[in-house]
Order: sequence, then structure tokens, then C-alpha cells
Amino acid sequence: MNSSKIRLHLINGRVGILVLLVIALVITRFHHEGTPFVLPDASLAVFFLAGLFFKGSAKVFLSLLTLAFAIDILAIYALGVSDYCWSPAYMFLVPTYAVMWLGGVILQQKSHASLSSRIVMLTGLIALSTSLAFLISNGSFFWFSGKVGSVSLLDYAKGLAEGYLPYIGSTAVYVVFGLGMKALLSNLLDIRSNQSVRP
Repeated sequence: MNSSKIRLHLINGRVGILVLLVIALVITRFHHEGTPFVLPDASLAVFFLAGLFFKGSAKVFLSLLTLAFAIDILAIYALGVSDYCWSPAYMFLVPTYAVMWLGGVILQQKSHASLSSRIVMLTGLIALSTSLAFLISNGSFFWFSGKVGSVSLLDYAKGLAEGYLPYIGSTAVYVVFGLGMKALLSNLLDIRSNQSVRP
């Protein structure tokens, strides 16, 4: 394969991955809680995977952040989705998603490690990043949203504890699914490239 075909192969792969991440964000972001009929929000996993696949590209991070904001505006003002989460605490989604992004970037930097080491790092980084994201988003909502009322911090934390495992679990499932989709896309592009090289 010559260098121009290699570049095209890499570009096609990156574009395909970005398209899949955008689709995941668009499909799941309108309703943050999963139900039997609606998938849970994939935003955390999207930012983690984007950090991993795009090597910390600020352009991709800002583009996904802008898309997430645009979806929220559309959901609230055009589609009538509840604006309960729309508050001064909303701005803390930036560090929430940045933590996930950074987790992906750190994992990408360890790409030379053995498979078993990468699996351990993946598990640890998903758990750590998602836990920090959970604390940032829910802590900021408690302190800055003005919507918690007279609930004590202890009672608020008890309520959040019930949602913690689904929060981290759905993120982990989406990340594993995203890694599988990336492997599938890479294999399909390899097959197509190999077929185009044959006489």
C-alpha cells in the first residue's frame, strides 16, 4: 500500500469513528436516564472514546462539547424535554467531560503496553474517570443549581448512591461497545484496502 492510500485509510477510519461517536451522542442525549424504550446517555463514553481515538485533539473535544450543548438546547426549547438540569451547574459539564476525555487520552498514551496491562488500565481509567465525572456533575448540581432545596448533603448523597452503579455501568458498556465498533471498522477498512491493492 502506498503512502497516499495509507493516509486515506487512516482518514476514512478517523472520520468513521467520529461519525459513530456523533451518532451515539445524538441518539442517546435527548433523555439522560435509560428506560426500556430509551437508551441511557452515552455522553461520558463518547468523550472517553474521543480522547482515546483522537489523541487529545482539542478541536474534536470542542466540537463534541458544542454538539452536546446544541442537542440540549434543541431538546429543551424545541422538543419540550424537561429543563430541570438547566441551571448554573450546567457549566460544570465542561470539566465533567474533560475528565472523561483525559481518561481516554491517558489510555491512548499507554498503547504500547501489553494487552493484559491495557485491559487493567482501561478498567481502572473508566472507573476513575466516571467516578470523578459523577462527583463533579452531581456535586456541582447540589451546590450551584438552586434546585436541590432543603435536602441535606447526606440525604442527597444517599440518593446519588443508588444511581452510581448504573452511571458507571452504562459508561463501561458503551466504552466496550465503542472499542468493538472501532475494531470492526478498522478490520473492514483493512479488508477494503487489501482488495483494492490486488490486481
